Amino acid sequence: MSIFSRLRLISRQIVPRLHSSARTMSTEIHNTNKACCSIPPVQSDYEPKGVYKSVGDFKKVYVSGPEGTDSAIVCIFDIFGYYPQTQQGADILASTLKTTVYMPDYFEDSAPYPLSKFPPSTPEEQKEFQAFFGGAANPPQHVAKSLAFGKVLKSVNNYKNLGLYGFCWGGKIAILSGSTDDTPYNAVSIVHPAMLSPPDVEKIAVPLAVYISKDEPIKEYNEIVDILSKKPFADKNDHKNYDNQIHGFAAARGDLKDPENLKQYEDVYGRLANFFKGAF
Repeated sequence: MSIFSRLRLISRQIVPRLHSSARTMSTEIHNTNKACCSIPPVQSDYEPKGVYKSVGDFKKVYVSGPEGTDSAIVCIFDIFGYYPQTQQGADILASTLKTTVYMPDYFEDSAPYPLSKFPPSTPEEQKEFQAFFGGAANPPQHVAKSLAFGKVLKSVNNYKNLGLYGFCWGGKIAILSGSTDDTPYNAVSIVHPAMLSPPDVEKIAVPLAVYISKDEPIKEYNEIVDILSKKPFADKNDHKNYDNQIHGFAAARGDLKDPENLKQYEDVYGRLANFFKGAF
């Protein structure tokens, strides 16, 4: 049996149990980040260096970097799914840390949010957009997938350390994935996260890096930084406010032809690399 077949088998055993517990979480999720609801993605001509594979229970996973390492990192993209800027960031981390980066297709059973309806311009489209976060992008079901995927990777590949980072909506999934008693992740980062909530951080069980843009709520960010300063792993946490950048600058909305966006894009991926290196 191949390693990827074993991954799929183990994942199928884990996911049902996680879905059962996830149903106890609230599904009334509303995205109030105005920038997230209005800034469209930017086209890019970057050609990703990785490959697509079936891993665990995911039929499609972007995989970048060398295999056979003792650590790995998982990325959760934003609501637009695979975009060159997001994959370029994964390639940067894989190359810098000499590790494997996995980016599962969390929307393979549905679809990313359609660009034809973004930004939502009518009351009906606004309603559909918010409904997307309670349906295809419902956090509890994706937290279950995230936890299952991490446990599968550790079980089959025997990774000593496993990192997780997420953008926008993916940031919410990432932080909740690092807040369970049995999280398989050893470090988590959120980058220009949507639905930022200090109570989510109260339960964080592993080192956390928080990188916001000018469009995230500064009050919640400051509260989170304060909470993290009191954690027993405070010396491994990291944070930065990219107050001259828009929501999405490090993922699908990033315009890497803009010199300042490119500079801060490179900076945040450098910080991500240093954070995971220090946390592992």
